[in-house]
Amino acid sequence: MLKSLVTGANGFVGSAVARCLLNAGHEVRCLVRPGSDRRNLYQLPVEISEGDLRSAPSLKRAVAGCDNLFHVAADYRLWVPNPETMYDINVKGTQALILAAAEAGMRRMVYTSSVATLGTTQDGVPANEDTPSSLLAMNGHYKRSKFMAEQVVQRMADEHKLHLLIVNPSTPMGPRDIRPTPTGRIVVDTLRGRMPAYVNTGLNVAHSDDIARGHLLAYAHGKPGERYILGGENMTLLQILQAIDTIGGKRKKRVSLPVRMILPAAWLMEKMAMVTNVEPRVTVDSVRMAKQKMFYSSDKAIRELGYQYRPATEALEDAMNWFLANGYCG
Repeated sequence: MLKSLVTGANGFVGSAVARCLLNAGHEVRCLVRPGSDRRNLYQLPVEISEGDLRSAPSLKRAVAGCDNLFHVAADYRLWVPNPETMYDINVKGTQALILAAAEAGMRRMVYTSSVATLGTTQDGVPANEDTPSSLLAMNGHYKRSKFMAEQVVQRMADEHKLHLLIVNPSTPMGPRDIRPTPTGRIVVDTLRGRMPAYVNTGLNVAHSDDIARGHLLAYAHGKPGERYILGGENMTLLQILQAIDTIGGKRKKRVSLPVRMILPAAWLMEKMAMVTNVEPRVTVDSVRMAKQKMFYSSDKAIRELGYQYRPATEALEDAMNWFLANGYCG
């Protein structure tokens, strides 16, 4: 029986990947930080390996005896009081983990990146894996750190001749978003009546379970050194909010706000966050990202991996039901 290591397996996408691997007959070892929230792993027949991407000895312990690696863990925040921590985890941690896995003789490795590293188009045409992007075009430390991590992964795949490939999930929606993630907060805030306005932006919405299955398809059929977008349906933010309203049976009127009107408020919230150390509800980077429609195409993954995705409304409904059932909207 194959044994796979999943980093970030207690998180949103990571737990979905762990479940898919278990259903496919893999033994699963989960690298999780000491003291981390492990609700997503309760009652799952997995092995826990405590460690940290910044601790080389813990990485060596985690990879020992495993056949495959699914590196899903990342510091995913749109605001951080100390950006260096994010680079230590997302860039240096990724490099250390892959090196440890290579030295342990791992057969196959899948690195979970993000569509945030990809370029976008000015006319709203869905971008793909070949749409030009650059480090200078990355807004914020999260996007920059993930872009740099991809460069590390691609370089190590070439230098060490590894069966290592990259998947780029879009905007995941679905159950078990325990934090919740910035995108999950869109659903929670809408359900709580905190989204009276919107900006003219767009996202590619995919069910977290479809993204997880895409990881296994990439593991089975992906080509070393390649990257694959694991996405879903392109929707404007207004369409997302209206879909949540429709599913919940409550239609609401909203006003459109230009991005320039939100920037000063985001700047002020970040300044307050530096004092309170509480993550701001809106960040300058998130507002700047909203200037573009983040639409993407999964055609390559569909063609080469056999990837499939369900309608975005199903992802939104599953997310809504989970948040409501777990007391996030009270």
